[in-house]
Amino acid sequence: TSYNMEDSQTEEATFVVEDVNQIIKESVENILGTSNYQHNKVNQWTSSIVEHCLNQLTKLGKPYKYIVTCAIMQKNGAGFHSASSCYWDNTTDGSCSVRWENKTLYCIVSVFGLAI
Repeated sequence: TSYNMEDSQTEEATFVVEDVNQIIKESVENILGTSNYQHNKVNQWTSSIVEHCLNQLTKLGKPYKYIVTCAIMQKNGAGFHSASSCYWDNTTDGSCSVRWENKTLYCIVSVFGLAI
């Protein structure tokens, strides 16, 4: 088998949505698990989730800068709307958002990856 250095560099400098999606899901599961919504814990949870995601993303060893956001909302029938817009290079940069929920809360995490 032949090894093409260019292919390796392309893979290394690519935002792989599947990998990021898995990191987000594992981070949220680890931190929230079966927790019930508690207003006094939301700040701690959101900080822990974004820090855990960033930690795992940097372990991928890719030449990227990352932006991670997390919103936790009690399930009470209220609406939640958000939008984002990015001016970037579609060939290397990317984003991934995950909506996770349990019986009492929603958690929405977004990751934006920008190649250095």
